[in-house]
Amino acid sequence: MEAKEKIKEIIEDTPVIMAVKDWAGVRECIKQESNVVFILFGDICSIDEIVKTVKAAGKLAIVHMDLIIGLGNKEISVDFIRKATEADGIISTKPAMIKRGKELGLFTILRFFVLDSMALENVMKQDGSFADMIEILPGIMPKVTQRVTENLSIPVICGGLISDKEDIINALSAGAVAISTTNPDAWTM
Repeated sequence: MEAKEKIKEIIEDTPVIMAVKDWAGVRECIKQESNVVFILFGDICSIDEIVKTVKAAGKLAIVHMDLIIGLGNKEISVDFIRKATEADGIISTKPAMIKRGKELGLFTILRFFVLDSMALENVMKQDGSFADMIEILPGIMPKVTQRVTENLSIPVICGGLISDKEDIINALSAGAVAISTTNPDAWTM
């Protein structure tokens, strides 16, 4: 099985994705059963160590490019992540970063903030050829999630403001393949 297909399968089999925003989150996530970690912090000096810690625990490490201090918004930043870390994939709101990630064989997640109808229209234009998955935020909008998942062939992850079991169930019932959350209490639901 191709590496990207295996990652996709692991994510689809992991309804709650652990997102970490500090070292305390990393220390907690490596104790959990979930196999997927979204890394939402770090800098160019620490990202390799963060990824190694996650990978040593047997988990997929997906780095949010836009949140790593010291990385620019140019495609060369993706090259850096590919060469300097063992990351399995990247997340970004920037299409150019996602395109470069795909070229380098990384699993890619294009993140959208669905704040209004124009943003929703942009999400609906995704045909599955651009990124491996999309993530929509905030993830507590089941009607919007359902509309997106019914109109796209690309798998959808919901993130942002998800805090309890009801939020998780609503997102998954609306068609999301998984949710991501920084709330450790939700990681075990």
